Amino acid sequence: MTIEPDTKDWTWVLDAPCAECGFVAADVAVADVAAVIRANAELWRVVLQGPQARRRPRPDVWSPTEYACHVRDVHAIFDERVALMLSEDGPTFANWDQDASAVELRYDCADPSEVAGDLSANAEAVARRYDTLTADVLERTGYRSNGSAFTIGSIARYHLHDVVHHAWDVRREATVAAYQGRAAQYRAASTSSSADVEAALDDLASRLAPGSRVLEIGSGGGRDALALEARGLSVRRTDITPAFVALLREAGHRADVLDPLVEDLTDGERGGQPYDAVWANASLLHVERADLPTVLSRLAATTRPGGWFRLSVKEGVGEGWSTHGSIDAPRMFTYWRAADLDALLPTTGWRVEHSTTGDGLRGERWLGYLARREHE
Repeated sequence: MTIEPDTKDWTWVLDAPCAECGFVAADVAVADVAAVIRANAELWRVVLQGPQARRRPRPDVWSPTEYACHVRDVHAIFDERVALMLSEDGPTFANWDQDASAVELRYDCADPSEVAGDLSANAEAVARRYDTLTADVLERTGYRSNGSAFTIGSIARYHLHDVVHHAWDVRREATVAAYQGRAAQYRAASTSSSADVEAALDDLASRLAPGSRVLEIGSGGGRDALALEARGLSVRRTDITPAFVALLREAGHRADVLDPLVEDLTDGERGGQPYDAVWANASLLHVERADLPTVLSRLAATTRPGGWFRLSVKEGVGEGWSTHGSIDAPRMFTYWRAADLDALLPTTGWRVEHSTTGDGLRGERWLGYLARREHE
C-alpha cells in the first residue's frame, strides 16, 4: 500500500511545541544539536537491530527501516543546506520531495543493517558541521523552494525536530528492540524483588485459591512468574519481546510472544476459560497513553467477574526516553498520575480496591494498583 504523502508545512515547530513528540525549539541551543544528533543515531542503530525493523505497524505507516532511510537522507540534505548557507549569501535550496525519494530509493526494500551504517555516517558528518559553527554565522540565511526563510540557527533546530520526531514515531518498536538486544542482561540484573513487589505478590496470592490462573503481561526475565508459582498459582507467561520468550522457553517454561493491545488473549491451555487474575508489574508503563484504555478493557474482557488485576507504573507527567535501570538502551516510558488512573480504571471494567505509592531503587516513584473485575 502506498504511503499517503505528507503535505504539511512543519516550519511551525520553530514557533510552538510539537503536540505529537513534545519537541520545543526554543529550548534547543544550537551548540547542543550535534550531541543530540549523535545520540539519536545510536537509538536508530538499536531500532534497526530489533525484531520489528522491517514490519509496518499498519499498511499506510512506514516501518522503522523506512523511517530510518528518511532520517539518513534528512541528515545528508541538511548537511548540504548548511554548507550552502555558509558558502553563499541567501541561497535557495533545491526542492527535495521526501515522498518521491521513498518510492524511488525503495525504502521498503532496504536492508536494516546497511541503513544503520549509512544513517550513522550521515549523522556524524552533519554533526561535525554543526560542531564548527560559531556565533557569528548563526544568522546567515537560506530559503527553501517554497519561500520559507531560515537562518543557520533555525534550520539546525528544524533539522533536529525532524529526527527527534521520527524517533518518537518508532518509540514502541525502539523499546522492544532495546529489550530484544539485552534480554539476558536485563534478566541478570532483575533477579531480586523489592519489598513492595513481594508485598504485592503476597497480597494477590492471598486473594486467590491454589491453582488459580494468572495472565502475566510482560514476563521479562521470569522472576515474578516463579514467585507467583511458588505461592501456589498457575501462570501464563507472555511478553511482547521475542528474546524474553526465548529465554523463558530455554528455562523450560511455556511462554508466548503476545501484544496485549491487538493479539488474542485467550488462554489456550485451559480451553479459553477466563483468567482469575492479571499481573502487570512494570510492563504497561511502555504502553502509549492513548492505547492504555484499550489494553485495560481487553484485559478485563478476558478475566472472570470478580477476578483481580495488579498493575504498577511509574509516577509522573507525560512520556520520555529513559536509559536508566537494568539496561542502558533508550526505552520510551509513559508516566501516570494517580488521579488519572483512578479515573481511567473504572471506565475499562476495573474497580480500584486500593493503590500505593513507593520509591524505586533510583529515586523514581511507583504507583501500584489492585483492582477487581467488575461483575457484568
